[in-house]
Amino acid sequence: MRSFVFTGLLLTLFCVHASPSAPQTDAALWPANPTNQAWPVTQPLNPPEGLRPCCAFGYNLKAEALGVPVPFYQLGNVIDTQHLGEHHYNDSNLGAVTNLLGINSEKVGLIYTRRGGFIDLAHVRDTADNTFYLFSQILPQLGQRWRIDLQPELALRRIQFTEFTAPADPAERYALATYLAGKLAFQLAAWHEIAQWYGFQSVPGFSEGVSAFSPEDLYSNLLGAHLAIQTILTGHAQSVSEFNQAMTDLLPTALAQLDAVSVTETRVQFDLLDGNWWDSHKRVPEKFLVLKRNYDTSDDRLPTPVPDETLPPQRLGLPDNIDSYPLSALAALQLWPGSDRGTLPPSKMYFTAADFAMLALQARSADAQQILQKR
Repeated sequence: MRSFVFTGLLLTLFCVHASPSAPQTDAALWPANPTNQAWPVTQPLNPPEGLRPCCAFGYNLKAEALGVPVPFYQLGNVIDTQHLGEHHYNDSNLGAVTNLLGINSEKVGLIYTRRGGFIDLAHVRDTADNTFYLFSQILPQLGQRWRIDLQPELALRRIQFTEFTAPADPAERYALATYLAGKLAFQLAAWHEIAQWYGFQSVPGFSEGVSAFSPEDLYSNLLGAHLAIQTILTGHAQSVSEFNQAMTDLLPTALAQLDAVSVTETRVQFDLLDGNWWDSHKRVPEKFLVLKRNYDTSDDRLPTPVPDETLPPQRLGLPDNIDSYPLSALAALQLWPGSDRGTLPPSKMYFTAADFAMLALQARSADAQQILQKR
């Protein structure tokens, strides 16, 4: 789930005053063929500022701070396709603040879809923005050896690019940079889930363990990568405003294709899963408010299956190769732990995406033991 940066700050203030090729998917959700055109592209962008605020799995959630219930504070958490607002590339922390306070024209929240399970719009938007950001950086330097260093999350997040002979054809370069950006953006999202479980805190003292590996998280991130790739391949990366408009137009269409339901129906689904996937009696940020988690970090995935859903799920995936180029050979996400590494296990030098499955498996085993001890 999302970081608790601004939720944590709000609670703090309150307490002070109160004391292979891509898998087969629907063509509309996944461009069937790479672009045959190199479209104009914006200048390299600044990275998105943090992550959009959201909360744990469930609705009408209550909160506590330092173990004390926070009165009159409740997170509705549910949205529908009629009130998604306008997408805004997240290049300012001010956007996250206004989103948290409910005064941003861009809306986030959870929505149930019959073919994609629960979708977290903050995750969708964040990974779409990261894809756009990375694409703007990668395309001008494609084929060169260079790196991007991003703000730490239990580790310095470094993307190391390899020197190689890039395609001579501008359209092929454009497509290759697009898919590489989507692949790396999803890996950043997968690391965020891992970092949250192993102790990353956006606001010191506010645990984010409740959010780690929540059942809707990484499928939502993957959907965001898909939508950004489609937006870029159809020529809407010429400016931030054009990207925003394309995402604003595309998101409700994609959710409709996943058979999104109303706010009332989403709440009904939450109620049916209360006590199984989440515990409505617990408060944010209690870890086991969320009882069901999905520890799969793969970018070829189905949504976490919801009991009694009869419609077939929509598989989403990112390609490992574009033409003759293996994407993993062109760039690698490296996680270099520093002095504050939480409970991460020792590493030789740094972690990569190849370590994600191992780290998630250890998290799954530890959670299972904790749940057994609580029974």
